[in-house]
Amino acid sequence: MIIDIVTALLVVAVIGLAASILLVLASHFFGVKEDETYTKVRACLPGANCGACGYAGCDGYAKAIVEGKAKANLCIPGAMDVVEQISEVLGIEVEEPDVKEPSVAVVHCNGTCEAAPRKAEYSGVSNCRAVALLYGGPNACNFGCLGCGDCAEVCIADAICIQDGIAHVDSRACIGCGMCAKICPKNVITLKPRDSKTVVLCNNKEKGAVARKNCTNACIGCKKCELNCPEKAITVMNNLAIIDYDKCVGCDICVNNCPTHCIKNVDYITGYVKYEEQNA
Repeated sequence: MIIDIVTALLVVAVIGLAASILLVLASHFFGVKEDETYTKVRACLPGANCGACGYAGCDGYAKAIVEGKAKANLCIPGAMDVVEQISEVLGIEVEEPDVKEPSVAVVHCNGTCEAAPRKAEYSGVSNCRAVALLYGGPNACNFGCLGCGDCAEVCIADAICIQDGIAHVDSRACIGCGMCAKICPKNVITLKPRDSKTVVLCNNKEKGAVARKNCTNACIGCKKCELNCPEKAITVMNNLAIIDYDKCVGCDICVNNCPTHCIKNVDYITGYVKYEEQNA
């Protein structure tokens, strides 16, 4: 009886050993070796997997770079640091990144529940794209944030939340990948330079009286900001103030003269926006 048990154990052990040897040999002779260049390039990428480069995550982008199908300057979160590292690995000339300056996502809307009335009540799929298809959404302002959170769902940095009916971006956490801007059906979100000092929190392009009726925080196109800006950094186009960040010095003259307080002083590095002071 004991001999039978020992014999069985030995047989199993021999089979296991033989199988292990076969697996080792198969791995040695038939295994596909990983490209060392790919490994080095992948190590240069931040691992955000945001897809802003146009590829399915950092793995796909690294593979495309090694295969010569993509340039080394498409990583928005990594910016110039990643470009320099990859260029060193591949021994190629350093190219300026597509986005030269660090960017941050900005929600051009301050149409809170109190400021922007509703024209209807919506009951259905809680999805901005679906809501927008039904008469532009339930809000009186057809240009504002719908507040369903599509942007928050695609944000890999967990930098967006929905408060008081609109999206808010934590600029300290935002990596500037632009995925939120791409998915917003109202084009309320854009990327701005992280060192911006001033921002227009409105996207309404209707005439002043209509815009103000639909949202008390809306830009009314009065042109006070444009006329008072000493740097000529603001122009009103389609009834909406637009800031030229190459000219803006953050003097706050436009902020102090805006009758609806839709222009705010900001500090995206610390994540500070002076709402309360400017709405007082």
